[in-house]
Amino acid sequence: MAVSQVLRSEWTKLRSVRSTAWTLSLAFVVTLALGALISIVANASFGDLSAEEQLTFDPTFLSFAGMGIGQLAMIVFGVLVVSSEYSSGMIRTSLAAVPRRGTFLLSKVAVASALALVVGMVTSFGAFALGQTLLGEHRAALGDPGVLRAVFGGGLYMGLIAMFSMGIAAVLRSPLLSLGILMPFFFLVSNILGNVDATREIGQYLPDQAGNAVMQVVPQPGDSPPYGPWGGLAIMVVWVAAALVGGALVMRSRDA
Repeated sequence: MAVSQVLRSEWTKLRSVRSTAWTLSLAFVVTLALGALISIVANASFGDLSAEEQLTFDPTFLSFAGMGIGQLAMIVFGVLVVSSEYSSGMIRTSLAAVPRRGTFLLSKVAVASALALVVGMVTSFGAFALGQTLLGEHRAALGDPGVLRAVFGGGLYMGLIAMFSMGIAAVLRSPLLSLGILMPFFFLVSNILGNVDATREIGQYLPDQAGNAVMQVVPQPGDSPPYGPWGGLAIMVVWVAAALVGGALVMRSRDA
């Protein structure tokens, strides 16, 4: 089967599954809703901040406050894209139609990643626009230094989270096992490692901690990682590449 046919097949499978629309819609709604709520609170309480806190106020990053929860929906999307065929047994049929496992996985990841990146960009620009509207006089403009990079980087971050989840799901094959590891890792473990003094140097190299750097415009006190915004995103890309390579190796070496 030609690569173009495999891509069309994967797109057909992706858009015919209800979980695709539900998870991506949830990522969009949750990110915008929580970002809007935090922006309203921040605008109302700005006068209560200290002089130092007002100087380091980052309206751009604040509008992405909901992304920490919204990314969990992207994780579910990435996991289900790959592992649902294993749980349903359809993987045998898919591999019978596309015996070249590398082509099969690459096509699946390429189609799902393109969709995740589009949704990520819409979510990031939407969260920024809504958040800045609600911040009133404290808002940032897209043309301000570093802001466009941060908003564009936010979209990339959402897409990369989904891609990383696809790689892990390809390694583990089980949706329950994949989600049972990824959800606590991003929601709890990473935050703990990144905020405890003894483990902060390790935590700042985790995929989400490093990727977050691209969305920050104003440096925060005590937060000086040994990489810049794009350097942090590059670290995240390395994590994603490692997960996808691992998934490809497992798919090649194990029976369906």
